[in-house]
Amino acid sequence: MTPGPEPRPSRRLGDKTALVTGAASGIGLAIVEEFVAEGALVAALDIDEVGLTALDDRFGESVLTIRCDVTDESAVEHAVDATVNHWGGLDVVVANAGRGTFSPIVDHPLDEWRGILDLCLTGVFLTIKHGGRAMRDGGSLITIASLNAIQPAEGMAAYCAAKAGATALTRVAAMELGHRGIRANVLAPGLVQSAATEALWAVPGVVDEFVENSTVGRYAQPADVAAFAVFLASDESTFVSGSLHSVDGGASTKRYPDIPGAIARLGE
Repeated sequence: MTPGPEPRPSRRLGDKTALVTGAASGIGLAIVEEFVAEGALVAALDIDEVGLTALDDRFGESVLTIRCDVTDESAVEHAVDATVNHWGGLDVVVANAGRGTFSPIVDHPLDEWRGILDLCLTGVFLTIKHGGRAMRDGGSLITIASLNAIQPAEGMAAYCAAKAGATALTRVAAMELGHRGIRANVLAPGLVQSAATEALWAVPGVVDEFVENSTVGRYAQPADVAAFAVFLASDESTFVSGSLHSVDGGASTKRYPDIPGAIARLGE
């Protein structure tokens, strides 16, 4: 039998330009990888200059790297302007930058509370504000929230509040920008193995609980989230807007792991 032609890559984003925050590692890096593989030109934003240099070396002209603190409005505005000037337009914005912390509410330092909300909520607001202004009609806004946007966890008040707020904010953006054909959606990952979640692997039993509390019996890799982001960025999702999409292996149908209990057992 004569072999057929090699299958072509799908290139679902071949006519798209995108901006991704928190792009130097973890979920953000995976999204950059998948977007480039699907043909997009990507502006990668992060405060990690070493990580940005690695992206430059790896992707060359397919990626524009910009050091950007998403809590600084002038920096975000500059990054969006630089993206539009470099690529000639902007079609997709992914608000991914974020981090978590752990503290009971009654002991929570105010500066740490403000820091988490500033990054995980205000940073999303600024990204949507300036990205939404600059986007072409028919574009896609994607916020990376968390399982904790809908499932609370003891000791994670700031993170839960910020991710729930970012979810509501994104749904408002869907309402306000829909007349331009711009859709806005939220991805809510469960446990994803990345540098940002390394601390969970250091607490015996916690990862096992996450796996037990999924319906598919595993935790996620960044690529699991990136694959859904490609769908939302592509023209396959033009009637999908204002929604939260769980990428948690069914964890939201069960319960959140007892992280305070696991930490307490460490001291026994």
